[in-house]
Amino acid sequence: MEEACVLPDYSQIPPDILEISKKYKKIAIVGVSHKPERPSYMVMEYLLKEGFEVIPVNPIREKILGQKVYPSLSELPKNFKPEIIVIFRRPDKVLPIVEEAIKLNPKVIWMQEGVVNEDAKRLAEKAGIKVVMNMCIKKIHQLGKSLVK
Repeated sequence: MEEACVLPDYSQIPPDILEISKKYKKIAIVGVSHKPERPSYMVMEYLLKEGFEVIPVNPIREKILGQKVYPSLSELPKNFKPEIIVIFRRPDKVLPIVEEAIKLNPKVIWMQEGVVNEDAKRLAEKAGIKVVMNMCIKKIHQLGKSLVK
């Protein structure tokens, strides 16, 4: 059975979630698209412009936004330790990604808007990893920047 996904209320974001994009700057994005009209592309483009180190993960593409693309998390460069792993995949595809992500020991696993998988969340939290679900990292970063002013 699919889990229902309600869009988040961005007016009530906990401070610890607002801090994530201020604290961590190395990001792997799983499921990023090469199409400029797709949210994953827009998020990656924004994060690059904001100075984040971003590595895209997509088994089909070779480059996205000028960045070398890796087919899976396990094939990321050994010298790149992602602090945040952002997931743009359907909820039913998330669990194996989180299983692979745990081996990299990120600080945060971030499931984008519309992505909710409670089993994956429990697994990551059991491994000591902070989990954010059903929120857009770009929107949270923009909100955090606006609150600093």
